[in-house]
Amino acid sequence: MPAWRNISLWMDQLDDPLRARPALEHDLDVNVAIIGAGYTGLWTAYYLKRQAPELKITIIEAQTAGFGASGRNGGWLMGNLLGEDRLLAGLNPEQRRASFDLLHAIPDEVAQVLAREGIDCDYRKGGALYCAARYPEQEGSLRRYLDTLYAQGLTEADYRWLSPQQLAEQVRIAKPYGGIYAPHVATINPAKLVRGLARVVEAMGVVVYENSPVTQWQSGSLRTAKASVRAAWVVPAVEGYATTLAPLGRYQLPVQSLIVATEPLPPSTWDEIGLSHGQAFGESSRQVTYGQRSADNRLIFGARGGYQFAGKLRHDFDLTDSEVGLRRYLFGELFPQLKHVRITHSWGGNLGMSRNFRPHMLCDPKTGIALSGGYGGEGVGATHLGGRTLADLILGRDTALTHQPWVLRERGLDALRPWEPEPCRWLGYNAIIRSFVHEDQVLASPNTAPWRRKLATGVAGFMESLMR
Repeated sequence: MPAWRNISLWMDQLDDPLRARPALEHDLDVNVAIIGAGYTGLWTAYYLKRQAPELKITIIEAQTAGFGASGRNGGWLMGNLLGEDRLLAGLNPEQRRASFDLLHAIPDEVAQVLAREGIDCDYRKGGALYCAARYPEQEGSLRRYLDTLYAQGLTEADYRWLSPQQLAEQVRIAKPYGGIYAPHVATINPAKLVRGLARVVEAMGVVVYENSPVTQWQSGSLRTAKASVRAAWVVPAVEGYATTLAPLGRYQLPVQSLIVATEPLPPSTWDEIGLSHGQAFGESSRQVTYGQRSADNRLIFGARGGYQFAGKLRHDFDLTDSEVGLRRYLFGELFPQLKHVRITHSWGGNLGMSRNFRPHMLCDPKTGIALSGGYGGEGVGATHLGGRTLADLILGRDTALTHQPWVLRERGLDALRPWEPEPCRWLGYNAIIRSFVHEDQVLASPNTAPWRRKLATGVAGFMESLMR
């Protein structure tokens, strides 16, 4: 379907002809039925087949592999989990260090799969640069963040402070105040990864059906418009689309993030900017910005999107002028030479947010339901961990993965914290976001009185604390 190329720059760049796989039109009886051909579903199928090739596994996808966040994200393959500091806080120092090492190893483990399976997704492990830019308060917040990391037992080998001069050796931004370098991050073309994984699991014997939205699901079975599936295990792997599969929408809500891509930039421009080793970058405002230099020398830049009332999915990602304009303004503040560069692609996607603002991986042998989700926009690497973990849980294996604090062993959906009813969610989200926007506007103005800067930061910090 040619329209699938319009999903994102990443999908537009595929050599893949994007032909639809067959829809499910006959009943099935399988060992594992996975709903969704995104990263979580594909990694789960991959690791199940690696360990138990005899299993009959099917993946049932509403659109095509990569239609969701897996084909739309910013391409950061991180060795981190959202909220990992809170997840690991209850562990002793030795356990905490082991869990951090497990997380930090994710990009290298994915690289091993890419090499083994022949998947080319423009993988470059250049680390991430968390920059203090635009106003001096960003330096203070980053230094406090680094202090908390070191207090948890991490060292300069994990996260290292960069002076403005050291930061400029990697990326040259306007108004640099320093930054943090984290080595355990790679950049990729996410659509190449998800499409490559789909081909690999098919070669392993997994059957993938597309254009087959699941209309009902429960323990042991699911239905589409034309068929029913019986399965010992059902794995809903839908992340930002959880509201389409009741009751998952009680526990995981769709939030949008929006991205733009410039035209390919000439070598002379990149000589001015840097990012010559595949580094990911972002500044440290509460706008949640993220960027990378693509393999074809574009600047890819995204920032926080929005939430729609009642957890409504956003289907139209033709970004408005104001949505594109905000992202142009933000990257133009970092790189003034790019303020008037041509933007060729703009898009967005739905990501999944749990009520605890951290991911979960659960497996209930009594019902045969297993799921991993709630990645909160940091899922490219976390889905790999989730797939490996679900495979071990489904197979009943007792491993280091299955004993992590984000794993709910032998627990069902009722172990997850539900979201509050509307209008509480919508009102709360908008109050928090407005405080973030106000803070950014106040701090970005150099003439703002100190008391106003302090007040705006205090209010935004308090509102952010409500998300924990």
